[in-house]
Amino acid sequence: MKNLVKVERARHNLTQAALAKELNVSRQTIHAIEKNKFNPSVTLAIKMARFFKVTVEYLFDIEE
Repeated sequence: MKNLVKVERARHNLTQAALAKELNVSRQTIHAIEKNKFNPSVTLAIKMARFFKVTVEYLFDIEE
């Protein structure tokens, strides 16, 4: 699953650690999501989309 987490994080001028703190996850979790090594839970994906004020579909592109 491709994602735009790194793009949105940079657009909001946040470090991985700062975003992780906002979402109550580890920095390693953010890193793994950005590198496409980990797919977030539905709950975390929704929290991320709400934080960035975008849709889940925009933030995460499910490859078919």
